[in-house]
Amino acid sequence: MSHHKKKLIEVALPLKAINTEGARRKRKAPRGYPTSLHKWWAPRPVAAARAVIFAQMVDDPSANPDLFATDRAQEKERQRLFAIMEDLVQWDATEAALQRARDEIWQSWRRACAENVDHAQAKKLFDRDSLPPFHDPFAGSGALPLEAQRLGLVAHGTDLNPVAVLINKALIEIPPQVAGLNPVNPVARGKKSLLEKRGHGAAGLAEDILYYGEWVRDEAAKRVGNLYPNVHINDDLAVARPDLKPYVGRDLPVIAWIWARTVHSPDPAFARVPVPLASTFVLSNKKGKEAYVEPVVEGNHYRFTVKVGPPRDPAATRRGTKSGGSHSDFLCLLSRAPMPFPYIREEGKAGRLGVRLMAVVAEGDRGRLYLSPTAEMESVAEPQASPWEPDHELPFNPRDFKTPNYGLTSFADLFTKRQLAALTTFSDLVLEVRDRVLADARSAGMSDDSDSHEEAGSAATYADAVTVYLGIVMSRVLHYSSTLCTWLAKDSALARTFTKQALPMSWDFAEGNPFAKSSVEWMKCTKVIAQVVELLPCTTPSSAHVQDAATGNAHAEHAVISTDPPYYDNIGYADLSDFFYLWLRRTLKPVLPDLFTTVAVPKAEELVATPYRHGSKDAAEKFFLDGMTETMRRLVEETHPAFPITIYYAFKQAETRGDAGTASTGWETFLDAVIRAGFSITGTWPVRTEGDNRQISIGTNALASSIVLVCRPRASDALAIPRRDFVTALKAELPEALDHLQKSNIAPVDLAQAAIGPGMAVYTRYESVLESDGSSLSVRTALTLINQVLDEVLAEQEGDFDADSQWALAWFEQSGFDEGDYGIAETLSKAKNTSVKGLVDAGILASKGGKVRLLSPADLPVDWDPAKDSRLTVWEMVHHMIRVLTDGGEGAAAELAAKLDSQAEIARELAYRLYALCERKKRATEALAYNGLVQSWPEIARLVRERKQPRAEQSALFGETEG
Repeated sequence: MSHHKKKLIEVALPLKAINTEGARRKRKAPRGYPTSLHKWWAPRPVAAARAVIFAQMVDDPSANPDLFATDRAQEKERQRLFAIMEDLVQWDATEAALQRARDEIWQSWRRACAENVDHAQAKKLFDRDSLPPFHDPFAGSGALPLEAQRLGLVAHGTDLNPVAVLINKALIEIPPQVAGLNPVNPVARGKKSLLEKRGHGAAGLAEDILYYGEWVRDEAAKRVGNLYPNVHINDDLAVARPDLKPYVGRDLPVIAWIWARTVHSPDPAFARVPVPLASTFVLSNKKGKEAYVEPVVEGNHYRFTVKVGPPRDPAATRRGTKSGGSHSDFLCLLSRAPMPFPYIREEGKAGRLGVRLMAVVAEGDRGRLYLSPTAEMESVAEPQASPWEPDHELPFNPRDFKTPNYGLTSFADLFTKRQLAALTTFSDLVLEVRDRVLADARSAGMSDDSDSHEEAGSAATYADAVTVYLGIVMSRVLHYSSTLCTWLAKDSALARTFTKQALPMSWDFAEGNPFAKSSVEWMKCTKVIAQVVELLPCTTPSSAHVQDAATGNAHAEHAVISTDPPYYDNIGYADLSDFFYLWLRRTLKPVLPDLFTTVAVPKAEELVATPYRHGSKDAAEKFFLDGMTETMRRLVEETHPAFPITIYYAFKQAETRGDAGTASTGWETFLDAVIRAGFSITGTWPVRTEGDNRQISIGTNALASSIVLVCRPRASDALAIPRRDFVTALKAELPEALDHLQKSNIAPVDLAQAAIGPGMAVYTRYESVLESDGSSLSVRTALTLINQVLDEVLAEQEGDFDADSQWALAWFEQSGFDEGDYGIAETLSKAKNTSVKGLVDAGILASKGGKVRLLSPADLPVDWDPAKDSRLTVWEMVHHMIRVLTDGGEGAAAELAAKLDSQAEIARELAYRLYALCERKKRATEALAYNGLVQSWPEIARLVRERKQPRAEQSALFGETEG
């Protein structure tokens, strides 16, 4: 029985297309993008999710030699599949593009079914009429199950975290239950609905989310709107602020109140005065719209006044009451006495952390208006105690949670009284709205067979669906409604609570108005959620459940598996998601009782290596390794034999050094778990998943933050081999694999990571690799050996280069484009069978005054013509290509490549070698140039073909033939 056909992802991927689209969408999510539904940490981009699932299900052409007999035919077929993927990864891919991808999946599946039709054992696994189910046991943000559903699979998303499961239910489980239903709200009846306009999916549900969201907003305004009064502009305000004259007599909605935290002054003369901890006094730094807070000291007191225009002292305004020292602690506004962080922590823990209103942001006719605070505005923010508070204690997680250091020890401490009152009101109303939706659904003629959302199409199902999405709207409002939300002066907007994977301390914060035009506005948040729902696929019925990946029973036997497990200790999902869970539980438990059974998100079983939870770093690592190994063992048993498993994993940026060199503890530990579980690794692909704003990538050559591992269960008859045989196998197999990766135009920056795939494929195909003393060769040592062989293979490619280029490569390794001694250069030239004079004549070297220097691309002549060069070198080709690419773009580079003809391919090989050398020597600028050249190669090659095509057509027209 043949189950193992090599899939496309085990051979080649169009990485550039995937990474370009993934990075673009991480920078700016378009309307209706799935990650806009609910905050999650490190979500997978749609581009990567779609591409990976497609490529792990579609046959590589080499798996079907009866259809594609030659290397050329196979490569042509790969390029056809790549073209499908390039259309597929676009967020706004057309239905035709999606259907082409689904058709390819079905073609590969039916070939597999045909080959296994005679095997009784395989019949139940290879049903030609239905694709295998999909399962993601670490479903998180839901991107992978959603895109599997979009590609036509029944998807199952499971996770230990109830917030993640809620997200998955909202993406893949609920929409198919209500797909195609018209809106039920009274206004929609009798007129053309959004569903009829769109013609598909959950557009009717989206319309109802907007309608009932408005009802919630209006009812909330009746109950707590008095807490958010407008600001009246009178003549007195306009005297000092001429810009306010057009608004005199008007009541303007307040967008936000900007507060500074306070502590008692450490100076005995002002001991009872709460002084501000303001990280900045800047309100807006937009050119022509500058505004700032100016503190005015009056004896033992102070007040804040808002000024417009550029500040008189920009540096002082920018740093607020910070000292400006290396540790950025604070100074007392009244006495300039230092207020170091230990003092502030003591004040906070003693209950003396207060707040003071610094400014009011109002809604003007053409933008924001910044106003000085008033006593009335400050007093209205102190309503009576809220009937409910999220009083759950914040975790003792000193790396990610800083507020407990300052006495803010519970989640309730992260909100103002006004925020708690408003959020509790919204929570109450979301539950109240369910009865209205239910009544309207019945009136609209929906069946009433069930009181559970398990019954697709019933009135109760529909009412539950609307309620769940409005509960998610509540989560979005919550994200902009804590005292950790700062004011973004460059955008004149509220920041979110989670600007990174932590809850840091904020010293000044912005309290937004959920009834005004800002990010926290209830209806703006409602529209975002409705837009996501409107564009969901709503195709195959799918499911989401709470399940521990290490111990739970799988919801999909013999499944296609793609998953994104926790990254060692990078993110504490459970601790972070309590921020949302506590409110979601209060709001949605009556609708989803099985999902919100625990008081907080389960943490003990969470598969992250957190020392504070497990007592020590070693204990945390053991917990992670044991748990991940058990999880991987379950996946070995669960996976369908026809498909590899794909696993996303991020390198841990904090590396450790030891005798074996630099390595990533999290990465090695994870690989170890995968191998211990019985997997063989058949591919590794660097996929950009974190966007360009990831700090580690700024100014570096770090292209990708995640590696997609492609794995299959290791053969049961795998043998143990000695280290010597392992190295021999590496040297035999890596050159061909490397050649294939280069021909697939993998970027040089990705080459080392992608080469781990074929290297680890050798390592993991054996039961074990043995050292001379009989011990097993470690993962770290295996990675070191793979990299050594990779370097050797790249070095061997130098034999394809001419003598002058070999000399230039050796010289560049030592000196780059810097000057060096003539004598050393001449000695090296003898070893490479050339001469310094010949190198000068070749146009790659300058020699003067006993010094020599390689010519950089900027030094090269712009009128160079390779056809007239009597001593043409590969070195020249590469650097002239970089010159014209930099100056004239890919079109100019294509003109030069056309002149180089077949020799251009050798130039690309040299670019790979030069990148690897620059990476090792930490020459970032040059490395980026070589990487950029290779990444532009497909477009350059396409332009060259277009230039050649008209000539070929003209020859055919006049009856000419080639040769």
